[in-house]
Amino acid sequence: MSGAGLSAGAIQVSTADGIAELRLCREDSRNALSSGMWKELRRFARHVAHDRTVRAILLAGDEGVFSSGADIREFATLRAPGATRAYDDLVESALRALEAVPQPTVACVAGPCVGAGASLACACDLRIAADDAYFMVPAARLGLGYDPRGIARFVRVFGDSVVRGLLLGGQRCDARDAHASGAVQRLVKPGTVLEEGRQVARSVAGTAPLTLAAAKATLAALAHADADSEGLRQRALKADASADYAEGLAAFLDKRKPEFQGR
Repeated sequence: MSGAGLSAGAIQVSTADGIAELRLCREDSRNALSSGMWKELRRFARHVAHDRTVRAILLAGDEGVFSSGADIREFATLRAPGATRAYDDLVESALRALEAVPQPTVACVAGPCVGAGASLACACDLRIAADDAYFMVPAARLGLGYDPRGIARFVRVFGDSVVRGLLLGGQRCDARDAHASGAVQRLVKPGTVLEEGRQVARSVAGTAPLTLAAAKATLAALAHADADSEGLRQRALKADASADYAEGLAAFLDKRKPEFQGR
């Protein structure tokens, strides 16, 4: 990759001094992740994995918000009956491509880090968060079936107990609690997360890349628990085909409280 910045979709990419910096840039939707952004992220990851000039990767939103989650405005089409599997596979392929790059990846989390945004942060190797940031996974408020592979990723990063609170209890995990659990490696003052992340990336970029790549591969082998079973996916797809999901999506778009019936 060249040192010049480029803009593709709602993700801006720039490279300098061995560091590739990706910025989510959708102020109008609080950095909601569109299908086009997942495709661009996947393309970037597959390319940068072979770029020896890039030694570290930084991923951020801005100092106010990391990401409000998936772009739910696309769900009527992309998560329509029969289409959900393809959408889930797109998201998962992008996250796995990011996880597979040999370079260390650093997520800079400020403000809300919700749903798919939390998945993206969890796909990075290190997370730096402002102490007023938080994580949330509001799948049950929409009635959608969360991809089991995504749940497995959350458990690897946050641990079983925290994820139960996120998914089943509808709780949010504040950055301070995430730091205490080990999900966040560094907690910083609000307004400083980008600069702190850049400092970490610069430090990483100055270390031995083959050593880091070998360590990443070993850690992945030790931590990976594959949740890609057909039985689990069918349960999630059943929820996605339910009347409750249709109601949850309609309520979100209408800005009203959903009325779930359990069918």
